[in-house]
Amino acid sequence: MTTPSVVLEPRRGIGHELVQLPRERRLNLVSLLWLIFFTTCGGAFGLEPLVGAVGPALALLLIVVVPFVWSLPTALMTAELTALIPEEGGYYVWIREAFGSFWAVQQAVWIMTTAVVWLAMFPVLFVSYLSYFFPAIVPVPGSPHQQMNAVICWALAALVIACGAILNLRGARDVGRSANVSAYFVLGAFLILLLVWMKRSPTPEPVLGVLRNDPGLSNKGALLLGLSYITFNTSGWDNASTYAGEVNEPQRNYPRALIGAVFVLILCYVFPVIAGVTVTTDPSLWSADAGWPAVAATIGGRWLGNLLAAAGLVSTFGLFSSQLLYVSRLPLVLACDGWLPRIFARTSPDAAAPRVSIVTFALIAMIFAALSFGSLAIIQCVLYAACLTFEFLALLFLRVRYPNAARSFRVPGGWLGLGYVCLAPFAFAVVLLCATLREWRSFPGQLGVVAGVVAGGVMLYSVRRRTAAIHANRPGYDASE
Repeated sequence: MTTPSVVLEPRRGIGHELVQLPRERRLNLVSLLWLIFFTTCGGAFGLEPLVGAVGPALALLLIVVVPFVWSLPTALMTAELTALIPEEGGYYVWIREAFGSFWAVQQAVWIMTTAVVWLAMFPVLFVSYLSYFFPAIVPVPGSPHQQMNAVICWALAALVIACGAILNLRGARDVGRSANVSAYFVLGAFLILLLVWMKRSPTPEPVLGVLRNDPGLSNKGALLLGLSYITFNTSGWDNASTYAGEVNEPQRNYPRALIGAVFVLILCYVFPVIAGVTVTTDPSLWSADAGWPAVAATIGGRWLGNLLAAAGLVSTFGLFSSQLLYVSRLPLVLACDGWLPRIFARTSPDAAAPRVSIVTFALIAMIFAALSFGSLAIIQCVLYAACLTFEFLALLFLRVRYPNAARSFRVPGGWLGLGYVCLAPFAFAVVLLCATLREWRSFPGQLGVVAGVVAGGVMLYSVRRRTAAIHANRPGYDASE
């Protein structure tokens, strides 16, 4: 005799009722795939500082190993929980259902801070790729125009942020369409780079030579910085869950899109880096300031550098737009639960875009864009590892609590598969924690920001707890009002 399956009903103010969109304005499978691609990857852009920080051998090891102990488990976890609870708000709702409002609020605050860091990083990278075409804008230490150039770079980053915000105000469908076009251009550029490299180096000997001669870790703080860079470049799979209410058939499309995006990420990371390090291992080229355009120029000449610089511009704008899409939904669901003012719950009637959230995050990102890439990477790495730990615990808790709930997807392999999905990223998070404790003196300011964010989450819960309780029991509440 089989046990009947259980269907989890959305709680009031959260879920599909929050987003009233016709089918044609929702995201389809292809758009969701490429949105996830830009939420997590966007091409090999952003990997350059990793190679410069830890050397090519360790960088390639991290690129090969980390997706299987971090990205794939996260994607599988996200696929099951989204199939179980396909609601607007994603992991906030998962944590709330599993552990209550306190931890859900902490999760949301940590994720929003991490997202602000990511939102600031991509415009900074955009400007670095733009400087390949206009090198005069780069602030040179000691130059009489250093401060002026720094202001120009910040203004350009702010312009990128504003354009991404305008696109997001048009709704998830338009962001998804932009991601489609951008993904084909970016992947096509890296494919051309690989073809040029294969014509130049048809045998594997140069790769083996580079790996044998790599000096390895030599700089203080390099391990934590390297882990931060690779975590930054392989994270974000759970973030795509926050706009599940704006996706057609989310129980069916999320698992397919997530698994497909994982393998696209691995392919577009491993092969371009192998090609690049066989031509040059110069840390000044493998950096956020030079990066793929300079490496590509070394492989195939100026024209190839121009192509990769253009692809970098497209990629970083797509990454920013996708990040803004998912994070702007968190204040929306927090406001619906009473943890933020109700103004954040207002959405545009035609596109269901949370306008106040989008504009607020854009303005905050403009402030953070003044910080360095490395400083931002440390902050997001530590906070995001803590967030994922709670999400994996929620997966275990909800699997045990609702074993027969209707799910269109389950982590394969039974409890053995579930053990891999939960323990592999946990072990990686422990390694990250050990590196943080060992090297924290190298990054006291960044870790101080992390401590301040944790305190801020607790304070928000304490201040708004009574208001949220009254709000939740208010009769006739409508999230769209």
